[in-house]
Amino acid sequence: MKRILLIMPYGSVGGMERLALTFYNHYKMKGDTVKAMKIIKLDNDIINFGDDELFFKPYDFNKMTKVERILFYVKAPLLLRKIIKKEKITHSIAFGDMANIFSSLTFTKELKIGSLHALKSVELKNKTLLNKLLKTCFNTSFKNFNKLVCISNAIKQDLIQNCKYRLDNLEIIYNPHDLQEIKNKSLEEITDKEEQELFLGNVILFLGRLSHQKSPWHLIKSFYLLGEENKDTKLVFVGDGVQEVITYCNYLISKLNLTDKVVFLGRKSNPYKYLAKSKMLALSSLYEGTPNVIVESICLGIPVVSSNCTGGIIELMSTKNVTIDNKNVEVESGIITPNFYKGDLSIPTVDSIIEEERHFAKGLSEVLLNNRFKENLNNNKNDLLNKFDVDQVSEAYLKPLKK
Repeated sequence: MKRILLIMPYGSVGGMERLALTFYNHYKMKGDTVKAMKIIKLDNDIINFGDDELFFKPYDFNKMTKVERILFYVKAPLLLRKIIKKEKITHSIAFGDMANIFSSLTFTKELKIGSLHALKSVELKNKTLLNKLLKTCFNTSFKNFNKLVCISNAIKQDLIQNCKYRLDNLEIIYNPHDLQEIKNKSLEEITDKEEQELFLGNVILFLGRLSHQKSPWHLIKSFYLLGEENKDTKLVFVGDGVQEVITYCNYLISKLNLTDKVVFLGRKSNPYKYLAKSKMLALSSLYEGTPNVIVESICLGIPVVSSNCTGGIIELMSTKNVTIDNKNVEVESGIITPNFYKGDLSIPTVDSIIEEERHFAKGLSEVLLNNRFKENLNNNKNDLLNKFDVDQVSEAYLKPLKK
């Protein structure tokens, strides 16, 4: 019997945390012993693991001084090493940069798996302490991973070509999804009266963390460009986020006179019941890996409009090798629009409309007005979802890398 440790940054409803929960449920069902380590555990965590949950700190990094954070980074691998030894862990899986760094520095002998979920060359442009540590670990401590999983071919190629990763421990494995569980949760009724009324009309849904990476300001401005077409349509955000980003979004909404058209519902323990009742899912990210929410949307038959924020988007949204230039491209699951990323991850200093937002608005409009996108998605759903089977993917993670 395997003794598995899952290591993740938080317990929010983000993609990596939902992925960890999928693994946890699957391995437990198989009879393995599973422990889940949250680097930061908060009182309002949505994803929890009961008696199998461990954590390092009960408060977030913004409550730490710079010195405290540095000391935490130094101590964390040692604390993790003690847990691995105490629990007699045979396999560990790290989700995300911080978990990868700490896991790579424990120097323990379990089958050690890391995972990358976004384009590192883009993220590393921000000169944060974490990113400096990550860059140092490439080609040094990451040699301690038996394998480092890239959740798309685009991420693997970016790592090799743009980050000069030279170790031979990379493997492409797509994120697993418990598709039946997603479908089951989507059937739950919305009980709040105002929310019920909201989803009786056309809803463009954003599902995820309101962060610089997700650049929700592009979605807001694209929604504004719909003009009269959004008369009976609402833009709904489900998820928490970075306060600076939320503040800027509220400023834009007020400036564009969209206050009665845009709704923030906050974090939800079951986002699928909202997704299932939406007209479409919209992602305006600057960069991504392979966003879990796209697979979840495909599973529920909800068309997607997404910016071409990584080659991984094409891998998710189409079964074909599609070329994206400076135009919108229709694929089996919706529309892919030109990339918004211009080399800067910060809040915009000007509010003028850009060409990419016009393309995105056109994509939103076409899906709003034409049911053929939903029909096309449902006709191709099985082919799109085959590579995300939870049984195959979760077992692939635990197999030694074939070299």
